[in-house]
Amino acid sequence: MTDASPSESDIQREVQALVQLRDAIGQAIVGQAEVVEQLLIGLLAGGHCLLEGVPGLGKTLLVRSLGQALDLQFRRIQFTPDLMPSDIIGTEILEEDHGTGRRTFKFQKGPVFTHLLLADELNRTPPKTQAALLEAMQERTVSYGGVTHLLPSPFFVLATQNPLEQAGTYPLPEAQLDRFLLHIRVPYPSEAEEHLILSRTTGSAEAQVPRVLDGPALLRLQRHVRDVHIGDALLAWINRLVRSTRPAETASDDVRNWVRWGAGPRAGQSLVLASKARALMHGRFAATREDVVALAAPVMRHRILLSFAAEAERTSTDDVIAAVLRQHPAP
Repeated sequence: MTDASPSESDIQREVQALVQLRDAIGQAIVGQAEVVEQLLIGLLAGGHCLLEGVPGLGKTLLVRSLGQALDLQFRRIQFTPDLMPSDIIGTEILEEDHGTGRRTFKFQKGPVFTHLLLADELNRTPPKTQAALLEAMQERTVSYGGVTHLLPSPFFVLATQNPLEQAGTYPLPEAQLDRFLLHIRVPYPSEAEEHLILSRTTGSAEAQVPRVLDGPALLRLQRHVRDVHIGDALLAWINRLVRSTRPAETASDDVRNWVRWGAGPRAGQSLVLASKARALMHGRFAATREDVVALAAPVMRHRILLSFAAEAERTSTDDVIAAVLRQHPAP
């Protein structure tokens, strides 16, 4: 570190804010510790997250609670089959100057111009509308009428989808799925957690989520993530893991049988950044193999396209990732 760089103790103090952020979300969310951690890892790494789970597990409440705990502008879009791209990115409106009578077009910004965007039930809207988010998610810009508009910084898309109801839904295309840093699966709560949910949510008291982190602090933490060390051996292992999901580059019969298309280079980049973010969340300044193993599935499960044989055998992308991890043990 240079003299102008923050000291390790300064960074540790800033990282403590993540603990406070996790506790603040816990004021409204019971359990789901791993889901909350993965969501915060996505924010730290500067990526978008896709949350998948059956109805009633608190996905929307989780994202809303995160928006309340962060001192950032928060907006929600309920995706429906009749939603249009202009409902997301905005549109031009005709304005008239009453003094001169001159009429001009002015761009009216849509709800995507925010810091934290909840795209609720993203798979319920047609591909044309889904595609309206592609440029925003990748480039952090919106182009309309030949003019490029910058989105606020930081900018995150946190999307939800329901894996059960397929009638009236439009599966997300691979190009859009690849824009999500993490695909987070939200499980059922444990018996004790569900009992606490029943107790908390059926009374008159309403959970209050305090604000604990603002935009500049979050941007500083994102810069610290980039400075977290990751060794060459770990980088080489991540590269092997990602490449081994591709049928043409693996020695695994299972992968060749189960996979049509493996993960691309963006998966490796995402796994490195997410591992660094997890290390920082745990107060470490070097990523370890435990970080990689913990995040291999959330990073790669939506970047692998299964074969018909895998679908017939009810094999999931998580099964593929587990097979790859067994084939290539950690260094």
